[in-house]
Amino acid sequence: MNTLLIILLGLIPVTAVLVITFLFLKKEGQKETNYLKLELKKQRQEFFLPSRLEAYQRAILLLERIHPNSLVMRLHNPGMPAKMLQGEFLKAIREEYDHNVAQQLFISPLGWKMVRDAKEETIKIINIAGNQLEATATGMDLSSKILELVAEIGELPNEIVVEQLKSELQGLF
Repeated sequence: MNTLLIILLGLIPVTAVLVITFLFLKKEGQKETNYLKLELKKQRQEFFLPSRLEAYQRAILLLERIHPNSLVMRLHNPGMPAKMLQGEFLKAIREEYDHNVAQQLFISPLGWKMVRDAKEETIKIINIAGNQLEATATGMDLSSKILELVAEIGELPNEIVVEQLKSELQGLF
């Protein structure tokens, strides 16, 4: 009986040391796993950050290029019939958007939805301007009407979205 008691008393400290060692190693393993996860996340961010930065730049450029004022300045043709110029404006918007649609991979879902909505609002402005003109109106008439509508609206969706994208981009750093 004494020998059994001595063996049991000897096993208690050994068991305690084994349990403490196991818990310590488990905790260290978790630290290492967390460190590896953080390191992987950091590497992923470093890899994708240039692509994200470029996507935000291109989205802002898209919004600037399809801004009604920009379209009028770039494509204005006073002698062209208004309906034909309206078609040119809409074509330019579609081409700009289609050229940059892949940028949505690197921009937040909200940011890209706002870009898409701004594009649609720009199309509406051009169509409203075109529908308010006579069939014999010229490109000069359409350009004037677009600029008039833009002045009435004040802050356009394009401008709001540019600010939103800038804010999102600053949040990346």
